[in-house]
Amino acid sequence: MILGGVRIDAEFGFEGHSDADVLTHAITDAVLGAAALGDIGTHFPDTDPRWKGADSLQFLRHAVALARAGGYTVANVDANVILQRPKLKDYREEIRRKLAAAIGVGPGCISVKFKTAEKLGPVGEGRSAEAQAVVLLAPAAPGEQTPGGASTPPFP
Repeated sequence: MILGGVRIDAEFGFEGHSDADVLTHAITDAVLGAAALGDIGTHFPDTDPRWKGADSLQFLRHAVALARAGGYTVANVDANVILQRPKLKDYREEIRRKLAAAIGVGPGCISVKFKTAEKLGPVGEGRSAEAQAVVLLAPAAPGEQTPGGASTPPFP
């Protein structure tokens, strides 16, 4: 199982076209949505063999680069992972650091919380997992360098 780019010790994993990192997918979708740039499936369709087994952090880095090209920076991320087991608290700081590095912010800008489904529904029965994320975008400072080296154009 991979969450936030971190391999989690578990007796099971998630199935998906890429690495099935539900947390990184949720944050990627939140970045794209906040910048009105579609969703992860638009940019990385599961019908494209290039993304089979892909590292989801590359999706997140791409979404952040697109937001920056549109004149925005990620100010913070607030995310929840809903999973009955395993317990994830011991992975929190490593996940925060890994996500922060991919986004280009400090770990203090990344909040990751873990919840169970109280044994209710597919998540509570251990048959699935969920992740939710909210991202705050802020206007990039005029002339701010993006990861690709391009400057952000000044706002009118």
